[in-house]
Amino acid sequence: MNIDSLFDLTGKVAVVTGGGDGIGKASCEILAAAGASVIVSDISLEKAQSVTDGIIASGGKSAAVECNVLNSADLKNLINFAVATFGTVNILVNNTGIGGGGRENPFKIDRAYVERIYAINVFAPWQLCKLAAPHMQKSGYGSIINITSMSSINNSPDMAIYGSSKAALNHMASNLAFDYGPMGIRINNVGPGATRTHALASVLTPEIEARMLAHTPIHRLGEVSDIAGAVLYFAAPVSAWVSGQTLMVNGGGVQTLD
Repeated sequence: MNIDSLFDLTGKVAVVTGGGDGIGKASCEILAAAGASVIVSDISLEKAQSVTDGIIASGGKSAAVECNVLNSADLKNLINFAVATFGTVNILVNNTGIGGGGRENPFKIDRAYVERIYAINVFAPWQLCKLAAPHMQKSGYGSIINITSMSSINNSPDMAIYGSSKAALNHMASNLAFDYGPMGIRINNVGPGATRTHALASVLTPEIEARMLAHTPIHRLGEVSDIAGAVLYFAAPVSAWVSGQTLMVNGGGVQTLD
């Protein structure tokens, strides 16, 4: 068994949404380091280009594209751009997501808020899967990774919409595995626990961190590199017989905001 080949993505093309920073950026970088040509997609072209420039400077292959996942035309353009630039799509990382943070008082949010959360967290990944799948099937290699959340299985106040949208993404993938499997495509989820990102920093206090760590056997918060490692696992040949699964990357515990 050649260990290197199990994680080798040479010749593969990866598309990552929300790739301009945080978990998305770390995912772009680790996929490129494994040999993939990476399309860095972000609502901020400046951020996407910065990540692309870093990958190229490190000897990798990458291109940046602006994409607002709320815009169906942008989603189509993203996949078309990947095919035009690198020839196909083999790996799709649905990373873009919003909501949560304990800010969803059920009596203060409205239907427009709920629809926006679901449009970004559920519909956009579903549409990108649909758009990318034919190219994956034609190329003979396909892996889709959705970035969900520990919130999809946790129970917390003021998190109902975000949590349920991520739970929907988990369940969507476990069912799509049956539809995509015969096409030679795997689909899995990575569910980050409390990970040091800008989003977490906006709500994290020393007191909240202490409460989180009290229930975390590996006594630290997650780093974006921890999540990117799971993304690489699902993207690479090492996980060739794994589909429809959700891997919680959470230090062995449960981190909530309450």
